[in-house]
Amino acid sequence: MDRRRINGPSGATIPPVFDDAGSQDLASVKSRSRPPNATRKMYLRTGVTPSASGSAYLEIATSAKPGVSGLKLNCSVHGPRSLPRSAPFSPHIVLSTHVKYAPFSTQQRRGYLRDPSERDLAIHLEAALRGAIIADRWPKSGVDIIISIVEGDQDRETSKSQGDEVWDMMNALSGCITVAAAALADAGIDCVDTVAGGVAALVQDAGDDSTPSIVVDPIPSEHGKILAACCVAYLPTRDEVTNLWFRGDLPASDMDLYTSLVENGIRASKNANCVLIDCLTETVG
Repeated sequence: MDRRRINGPSGATIPPVFDDAGSQDLASVKSRSRPPNATRKMYLRTGVTPSASGSAYLEIATSAKPGVSGLKLNCSVHGPRSLPRSAPFSPHIVLSTHVKYAPFSTQQRRGYLRDPSERDLAIHLEAALRGAIIADRWPKSGVDIIISIVEGDQDRETSKSQGDEVWDMMNALSGCITVAAAALADAGIDCVDTVAGGVAALVQDAGDDSTPSIVVDPIPSEHGKILAACCVAYLPTRDEVTNLWFRGDLPASDMDLYTSLVENGIRASKNANCVLIDCLTETVG
């Protein structure tokens, strides 16, 4: 017998089962306390990783519902640095993005290798940042942007996944765009403008017969059903959209609904950009 190893019980054990808080009905719990056009509070700080060229940490406040965690992201930027001699010549900077969920960050435990959803986040993040970086100032150079999602917007009380993780990717992408923009500024990489992400969604709260409404910064656990959502990466000074990711179903005949959804996503990104500007101003000052 190995005395240095903690051995488990010899017999079978039954995992503990905890009741929901107050044994409330699921329908009564799904309620949004914020106004439809209000975003959650954000905390942004740069310079959290001394070994990196630039770094930033973003934390979004938790929901009013108990048991629902907030979004926590950590970003580090390495570069610009020279490309290896074996790499082909590039007149622009070579941007590489890497997004990874921590194994404990979501309701469903993540693996140590990236899955397709994490690769999709990295692709959308690269497209959003490529439109903001002045790439021709660093020829034959490369920069690596690594984002670790420490905690996601997940409902910890429910025992089974209800498809909320699909919509949580929208909030994760918007947070990745904002925290990456702060880390790029901390690394001294020139950009045409500060890019920030925002999310808007078409939700249906009071059953299938109710009229859908548009909200910004949605949390799936606060709404009965999310019909569609879009994530917008927006440059406020230039009034340009560098990336637009849309998921869901909208009636093809109602284009005003799609336009309104995008406009609310831009409004959410402007709120995130205000936090980004305040953080960078405080750092410089």
